[in-house]
Amino acid sequence: MHAMDKTKATDMTQGSPLRLILLFTIPLLLGNLLQQLYNIGDSKVVSYYLDEHALAAVGMTAVVSNMLIGLINGFTQGFGIMTANAFGAGDADRIRRYIAGAVGLTAFLVVLLSVLAFTFIGNILELLQTPDEIMDNALAYVRVILIGILFSAIYNLSANILRSLGDSKTPLYCLTASIVLNILLDLLFVGVVGWGIRGAAVATVISQAIAGLVCLIYGVLRFREYMPRRKDFHVRKGEMSDLFFTGLSMGLMGCIVNIGTILLQGSINVLGADTVTAHTAGRRLVDILMALIYTYGFTMTTYVSQNTGAGRSDRIKLGVRIAVIIVTVESLVLIGFTFLFSKGIVTWIASTDSDFIISQATMYTRVMICFFPALGPLFILRCTLQGVGHKIIPLLSSVLELTVKVVSVLWLTPKLGYLGVALTEPISWVLMTLILTIGYMRWCRSTGTM
Repeated sequence: MHAMDKTKATDMTQGSPLRLILLFTIPLLLGNLLQQLYNIGDSKVVSYYLDEHALAAVGMTAVVSNMLIGLINGFTQGFGIMTANAFGAGDADRIRRYIAGAVGLTAFLVVLLSVLAFTFIGNILELLQTPDEIMDNALAYVRVILIGILFSAIYNLSANILRSLGDSKTPLYCLTASIVLNILLDLLFVGVVGWGIRGAAVATVISQAIAGLVCLIYGVLRFREYMPRRKDFHVRKGEMSDLFFTGLSMGLMGCIVNIGTILLQGSINVLGADTVTAHTAGRRLVDILMALIYTYGFTMTTYVSQNTGAGRSDRIKLGVRIAVIIVTVESLVLIGFTFLFSKGIVTWIASTDSDFIISQATMYTRVMICFFPALGPLFILRCTLQGVGHKIIPLLSSVLELTVKVVSVLWLTPKLGYLGVALTEPISWVLMTLILTIGYMRWCRSTGTM
């Protein structure tokens, strides 16, 4: 192992954990907020220039595309964990081999998912009992979105590698430029050219391509010393195994969660197009509020992975305590905000005066926000356990979430209607947080830090 220069990256194994966590999180937070604001803007353009059924089509197909993109992002997050671990250990050779392995595994995953998605997307939408009045729009939109899987993979892999090296700013800059372009193209293709819902999808794919390529080129130029050479693509068997199974654990976790979301979407679709529209509007607001919480989990993945590589379990425990306090305070503030302003925001997003749509969307956001104090520790503890190399307990927590969603589809939603949908995720959050807390306490005892 050769000596490694860490000056170009951010070393999270030294210095104040509070300062490092906040400085690393701020760019991530801004990026996630921008992404969610874009989602709201995209929904607004579609609902304004087209109609409520077009908005419903965008919302319900998002669960399908999000599952595929989430699977890729989960894998690349796992690759980032291994890269951050090697960085914390000061092993530049291992970083290059991990990045080489990550490129190969990501390419294989993109080809496999693209073929499967284009082959079965129509069957999936039928299985979800998509209402007839939105089926044509849903197919037109999602088929174009699926073209962007490659570019989404390029961005996620590049961004997660950069973050593993302590650079959370560059992905933000690329994402910001992409979102601005996306909104402008939305207005052009949907509002001016008149391409309808396909125009919104084309705008998304173009912006994803630019974000991914710019992020990739910057990473190659900025961290040239960590870029793989020809010999690095002969990855050691043990290292490729670590990469694959860490990526698989993260990817399956995201996939399992999204499968549950797809099943839940099917039960929402049965409730009718107006309920789908209400859920889309409410979910857009919940997603932006959730971004203020789960971003700290992404930070903890890098922070914990680097400190695990450096053997600093004491810093991990201190960082976890700080992060949990931050997300708990934020959750309480967000509860007050949501009860004051959610009705006006969902009304604006849906561009409707339907009392039914507005009341259902408002109810959904208020139920969800009340359980954010459980959601914050969930993200922190799950990402911490992933960072220290514990794959089973985070994966089990995701299986539990899927189980709760299946129970909701079979029992809770038929009995309570849309209120059952609103209660499903909060119930899973509470149960998952309990499991993850037990897992974290066991890890603390094993390291002698309790």
